[in-house]
Amino acid sequence: MHTKIPPLLLAIAMAALAVMAQTGSPALAPARSQDETVTLGYMRTVVYAQKIYQKKNGAYATSLAALVHSGSFTKRMATTDRGTYTVQFHGKPTGYSLVLTPKQFAADHRSFYVDETGKIRAEEDKPATAESPLLR
Repeated sequence: MHTKIPPLLLAIAMAALAVMAQTGSPALAPARSQDETVTLGYMRTVVYAQKIYQKKNGAYATSLAALVHSGSFTKRMATTDRGTYTVQFHGKPTGYSLVLTPKQFAADHRSFYVDETGKIRAEEDKPATAESPLLR
């Protein structure tokens, strides 16, 4: 039996693979669910879009809306409701942070944090921060 992959999920996965190819990133970090896979792909897409934006403008984007058309970041991706996750974005010209927090924490729905360093951090049962453990 064949399962049809939702177009948004496919686009995010393709964007994540493109980022990995261009940045020489190792294999995708281990996701514990499809929701985490989509969330990590979204985060990598934001990181890549910020790199492009910063290179072009000499500063980071201060809003998700400003990232539209940077790399593969779309207008639809600027919304802060990502289904089972919510987005918190804080941007300034010198840096940014992005936190995706599940609407309900579970073993397969962790919170993730990333900033201009590109290092993704995770927490099991609370919103992730710059001090959270690195995702391995």
